Amino acid sequence: MSRLTNLSTDLRRLLFATLFFGAAGGIFMATFNNYLEDVHSLDAAARGWLEFPRELPGFMIFLVAAALLTRMRETRMGVVALLFSAVGAIGLGMFAPGRAMLVCWVVIWSLGDHIMFAVEGPVGLKLARDGKEGKRLGQLGGARNVGTIFGVGGVYLIAKLMGDSYAAFYLFAAVCVLVAACFYFRLDIGRGDAPSRRFVFRREYAIFYGISALFGIRKQIFLVFGSWVLVSVHGVSVSTIALLYFVASALGIVLRPLMGEVIDWLGERVVLASDEVLLILICLTYAFASHVLPAPVDLWVLCGAYILDHLLFALRVARTTYLKKIAVDPSDITPTISLGITIDHAVAMTLPILSGYIWEAYGYEWVFILAGAIAVAGFFLCLKIRVPTAAKPAPAPAA
Repeated sequence: MSRLTNLSTDLRRLLFATLFFGAAGGIFMATFNNYLEDVHSLDAAARGWLEFPRELPGFMIFLVAAALLTRMRETRMGVVALLFSAVGAIGLGMFAPGRAMLVCWVVIWSLGDHIMFAVEGPVGLKLARDGKEGKRLGQLGGARNVGTIFGVGGVYLIAKLMGDSYAAFYLFAAVCVLVAACFYFRLDIGRGDAPSRRFVFRREYAIFYGISALFGIRKQIFLVFGSWVLVSVHGVSVSTIALLYFVASALGIVLRPLMGEVIDWLGERVVLASDEVLLILICLTYAFASHVLPAPVDLWVLCGAYILDHLLFALRVARTTYLKKIAVDPSDITPTISLGITIDHAVAMTLPILSGYIWEAYGYEWVFILAGAIAVAGFFLCLKIRVPTAAKPAPAPAA
């Protein structure tokens, strides 16, 4: 507690905002696939199709960010994003009787989520000391995991006390998001900064764009179909998914800050390439564990792969620290991250549809074989990463 009080006011507010936003994210991650199967009876192909509208806001985010950046600083963009997420959460829980309204609320919730993806990294970097960017973003990741534990813990308790009440789950998520919005509204970070540019595309950022594209493919396959294997193939319940996410988040409280420091120590090239190697192993586990291991050992191993997969998502901050180190102009960072998100989603929007058909036609194993091939390509791309030997000057550090 004394360490928390010694931090700057803005950093404390950002940590609490990240915590409550993480709680909402944990609620969605723990319940969303079960919600789609239990309430809307989606099969694997329909689940893949839903990713198209869900990820459409991500594809359009560079336009949304361009429109907002000239009118408000990143922290105000965060407030707008969180309000969208709250409305989407309430709609999903209470006003989604059919698939048409389901898609509507998913798009609104997703829009808020994706604006936050473009905002949270640049805001965190403004509070980082030079050469310690990974450490700062890792600390924010740790705060997100504390929030996730709070969120999935709430899901677990609600499920045990009230059953699978999705209205209660998503009302809880909306409250968490609104609390995060209050903390973002009180942030003073960047108040005197010059406006960011509307749009940036530079050949110097080509590897960043490539990594963003590959991450988008990998993210969709695992977020959609990794948990879908547990839910659809093995019949894992909401409370069990919440428990797995709870374990991953508890480990992340310690490991995310450490991973951030490892990024600062080893560099983005080694960290991101190692991430791809681990992903290949996870792909093989998802594809073949149930064929080579007896029940229930195969399910235990799959649960372990699910936890490890979520822990590895912490390493995505290495993309942000890499961009900061190679940025030609500091004002490039937010619009370039926005464009990276758009590229991410340009390739990711249709792949889940294809993956859903592959699942139905040939079996889920081939979805993860495809993911493994993509991880191999990502490994060789990450080996091309180079950063300047001298870091660029950073904004004034927080306490």
